[in-house]
This record gives sequence, C-alpha cells and structure tokens, in this order.
Amino acid sequence: MRRIAALLCWPLAVAVLCAPVLAANTKPAAKQASANDPRLAGAFRRPAENGWTFVHLAGSPSAIGFQHGYLLAPEIDDALKVEKLELVHDNNKDWQFFRDAAQNMMWPHIEAEYREELQGITDGANAAGVKLDIWDVVALNGFLEWSYYVKEYDKAHGIKSAPSVGPGDHCSAFVATGSYTKDGRVVIAHNNWTTYLDGERWTIIFDIVPAKGEHFIMDGFPGLIHSADDFGINAAGIVITETTISGFFGYDPNGIPEFVRARKAMQYSQSIDDFARIMETGNNGGYANDWLVADTRRNEIASLELGLKNVTLERKQDGYFVSSNFPINPKLAREETDFDLNNPSLSENARHVRWEQLMAENKGGIDLTAAEKFESDHYDTYDKKIEPDERTLCGHIELSPRGMPQWQKPYAPAGTVQNKATTAAMAEKMQLVAAAGHACGINFKAQPHLEAHPEFDWQKDLLHDMDSQPWTEFEAAK
Repeated sequence: MRRIAALLCWPLAVAVLCAPVLAANTKPAAKQASANDPRLAGAFRRPAENGWTFVHLAGSPSAIGFQHGYLLAPEIDDALKVEKLELVHDNNKDWQFFRDAAQNMMWPHIEAEYREELQGITDGANAAGVKLDIWDVVALNGFLEWSYYVKEYDKAHGIKSAPSVGPGDHCSAFVATGSYTKDGRVVIAHNNWTTYLDGERWTIIFDIVPAKGEHFIMDGFPGLIHSADDFGINAAGIVITETTISGFFGYDPNGIPEFVRARKAMQYSQSIDDFARIMETGNNGGYANDWLVADTRRNEIASLELGLKNVTLERKQDGYFVSSNFPINPKLAREETDFDLNNPSLSENARHVRWEQLMAENKGGIDLTAAEKFESDHYDTYDKKIEPDERTLCGHIELSPRGMPQWQKPYAPAGTVQNKATTAAMAEKMQLVAAAGHACGINFKAQPHLEAHPEFDWQKDLLHDMDSQPWTEFEAAK
C-alpha cells in the first residue's frame, strides 16, 4: 500500500512546527497551539494526516496533562460522550456509577505522577472550554477495565442482570525475530479490534517526552494517559503491544488500575524484565492481556500472559509469538476464563490458526511489507476461504451473521479499526507506520449499516463513517 511519511522538527518555542515533509506533497505547518500559558511550552498538534492526529507533549506530569487536555479538548469532549453512551448501554449502570468507582476504587491506587497528569488533562480541557471534572477523566481512562469490574461487582452484590456486552476481544498481533525475519531483527505489528464508535476515534499519535523516564511514541485515544490498545516504542528500544484474553473473569479492586501500569511500563521499561515487573506489581486483573514485548537492543522478544492468578513470561531470541485473544497457558484458561479452546469456529482460535500459517509460510522473509500484508488478511481458516468476517485477521464483525460470542452481536459495527507496525531499525529512530480504518481497503459507512441493522440505532448520533486510509509513517520529534 502507498505509504506517506510525516517528518517532524523539534519545536524551538511554544508549538512552533517545521513544515512536514511528505512523500507526494507538502502541507502547511500547524498553527501555534497556545496563548501564553507556560504549561504549553514545547507542545504542538499537527493537522490530521490520513486519519491520524499527531500530538507532541513534554514536561512535568501536570504540564503533559494540561497540553493533552488543551490541544485535544474537542476530541476529549467527543470521546467522553461515546464512552458514556457505550458504558451505560453495555453494563446496565449509569455514568455516576463509573465516576464513583473512579473516585473511591481507582483513585487511591493511582500514584502521584499520574494523578497530576490526569488532573492536568482536566485543567487543560477546562481551559479550552470543555466542562468535565477529574472523575470524568479517571472513569474515561478506565473504560477498558469497567466490564471486568462490573462483572465482579454484580456478582458480589447479588445483581443478576448481566451486562449486554462482555469484555471486548481486542486485537491481533505478532512479534518475530531471528530466523523468521528478513534481516534477523525484530518485526512487530498489531491491529486494534473494538467497536467502530471507539475505533474511529482511536487515531491519535502521542509523542511524549516526560520529565522522568523514557521518551516514547504510541497510538492512543483522546483523554487517556496510556495507549489502551497498547502499541508503542520508547527510547530504550522497548516495543510493546498486546491482545486481550478472551472469556477472562476476575478483578481485584485493591490493585493498581491497568491503565496506570500500562502507561508506567511504556514510560519506564528499559528491559523485558522491567516491563514484566511493572505490569505484575499491583496487578488488578483489569483488561487482562497477552503482552508481546520486544527489546530491540538485545534482539529479544517475549510474551507476558498476565492473568490475575496465573502469569507466564516466555522469551526468545529466535522465533515468534502470535496473539489473537486466545488463552495460552492451560491452567490460566481453565481457572480464569470460560473460553473454549477446542472450538475452531471461534474467531480467536481461527485467527490463531491463521497466524501460525503465516509465520510458517513467511519464515525468513518477514519484514515491514509482510507485516502490513498480514494486517489486511481475509482468509477464514474455518470456512477455508477468503471471506472478510469475524474470523479473519482484518476483522469485520459488521459483515458477520454470527457476530462474536461473548462480545458482539451479529452485524455489530465492530472489528479492526486501525493498524500499526515497526521494525528494529525503525524503532531505533522511534518510527512506526500506522493505517487508520481497515488495512484491507474496505470502508465502513454508518448510515446504510444502521438502516440495514436498526438494532444498533442507539449509536446513530455518534457513529460515523470509518474509511480505510493508507499506511503513514510517523517519527518522534528529536
């Protein structure tokens, strides 16, 4: 696919930006972002490029938060409306329930650095004219954990009304190195599976230079301090991604929120051991994932399957790990999930089979081009034909009469929403490529879909078209 490069210059003053250099054309630089608030020094936001918005943030935790809230205020306001709609609909709870839990359950377990950043986001959004408070922002940051919490909360309180939608099956990913890649070094890629309500907004590239820890670049969602679908690179050469563990249950309200641990690991990890330690410390079981990690300096890759009770870390310097929401450790699968590993018709298992096929077929030739191709793959291993649906790596639940059991109903507007990839050589320069929408080129059009499937009409005010965009290269500011 056509790739467009977006090269950035380091700002010399508040939000000063060099004109981006593009492969095919030149676009004007972003306008200055701030008034005279010193908290905005060094921050800037670029105009949208192929569906992505690049935002550079730097400084203390409160300054980074303020810059984030101020520069992305309209997007945060919009994202909050989406999450209020979805969380209330999917969990049979009102928004105040999540605000109260954010204050009383999550906040006591958030360390000072990230409290300051969350408050900064609140202050920045308020300064830009968006009315919200700190509990809205914390509840927003926890949006991927709430279904896990609600399930345990309802069980503890004897509430029998089950949520209408279970914890989401988010993503397909791989990491490979050694004899499996073309140059013998790391290649890693990930696509995000979520609802199209969320996914069409999951299009921020955050480039963050914190006062402490490592400079890092990651994809993200407006208002969140972590990536949330978790694809990022830090200046220590650590590359991180993940996919959720299907059918997982369990949540420890006395643990550290997943969004805090995920952000801290992105910011502070200098090795795979660092990453595992940070993610395991205070593990609350929220948003339980199989994490794929690469240490590009040591040419080492790892899989950290992080359950609440069962944790498995496996590492390699030659080989691969693939992930598509299937539980790996049999003990974890048995004790902490209700997922059927023996049903080949399930999306997670079918995608697992496809990953194994692609790794075997492409051994010795996996590079960035191959990674991009994998992300657009439409081969259904259960039906044994090319057919975009919920069982293909490029997921299209909106086209499936089956939906995805435990997560989405038939024809739900959900599936792959964006894609990212990088290599060791790119990671050294803190570069990644990203494609918004489906990498395969299929566009999603909201109005005709809702007309054909009026059971999703509750989304009509916020569901937009999601067009497939070309692969675009992004690089952290120097």
